Amino acid sequence: MIYGFLRRGVFTLLILLAAGSVCPAGEPTELIRKATDRVIAILNDPSLKGPDKTEEKVRKIREAVDKRFAWEEISKRTLARYWKERTPAERAEFIKLFGKLLERTYLDKVKEGYSGEKVLYVDEKVEGRYGRVRVMIVTKQNTEIPVEYRMLKKGDNWLIYDISIEGVSLVNNYRKQFSHILSRSSYSELLERLRAKVEGTETID
Repeated sequence: MIYGFLRRGVFTLLILLAAGSVCPAGEPTELIRKATDRVIAILNDPSLKGPDKTEEKVRKIREAVDKRFAWEEISKRTLARYWKERTPAERAEFIKLFGKLLERTYLDKVKEGYSGEKVLYVDEKVEGRYGRVRVMIVTKQNTEIPVEYRMLKKGDNWLIYDISIEGVSLVNNYRKQFSHILSRSSYSELLERLRAKVEGTETID
């Protein structure tokens, strides 16, 4: 279940382009627009073409993504009730490891260049510290893929804490997987499986 979602996830994260807009753009929308424009620029950078530039390309994309994602909030929500049981050191370790997992899952699948997909910014909703930006990705085959960015305001900045693609939440998918593992084994076992996944030697089913 998770892998079909993740394939759509990398597609969403790496090929969004501000090709059009059908809603007034507020601050959350503009921040997402700027971040995705930055990713597109990296993907299309001639100096980053070729297999010998893949590592540098991934690093630059990760830097761009890091600025827009609330990694601690995402990690907290994926571990759910198990987060409270973790020490500060364990939380820091999990955030780092989970970030590497997402990097491997998404960024290692970076393809050369941009293939012409478009996105329409449908609407934006802000309620206090929480915001939602809905977009519609239109593929070259005119397939429409609805995506919702869920955001949290930290200080003066809006950060993404979840992405829903065709109604399927990234956080909920990982939460179900992690809860399933933790209900049958230890937290240490979960970390070992995450490390194995990051190293490419195991899946997390």
